[in-house]
Amino acid sequence: MPLPVLLDTGPLVAFLNRRDRYHQWAVAQWASLKPPFLTCEAVLAESCYLLRRSVGGSQAVMQLLIRGVVTVPFHLDEEMPAVAKLLFRYASVPMSLADACLVSMAERYPSGIVMTLDDDFRVYRKHGRQAIPTRMPAGL
Repeated sequence: MPLPVLLDTGPLVAFLNRRDRYHQWAVAQWASLKPPFLTCEAVLAESCYLLRRSVGGSQAVMQLLIRGVVTVPFHLDEEMPAVAKLLFRYASVPMSLADACLVSMAERYPSGIVMTLDDDFRVYRKHGRQAIPTRMPAGL
């Protein structure tokens, strides 16, 4: 069974935006990994916002959801205590809501790997002390 891929905003935007400097990396990652990619509402909101000036950007995000390539098994209303605790713990980084949701997802999916462009995931820890496996471009 393939490892769950927890999808962050950066690789989603890079995959859909050909002008993104990480577009080729993102396309290669998406080709080498088996969907569905798991994410949260906050990542979708960030992605739609960042793609708002790209023709068809938000619609492309929604199409990935409709086609089942990306799914949202995480529900903030159910995970708020854990997310709030993470936001407090990493306030000095600072941690975004999307990052807190992904760290919480990493705790729920112990074999999961976070696909990200955010090197803060080298700082974040699941369950307080365990490194979070990531897939990110070399040199980041």
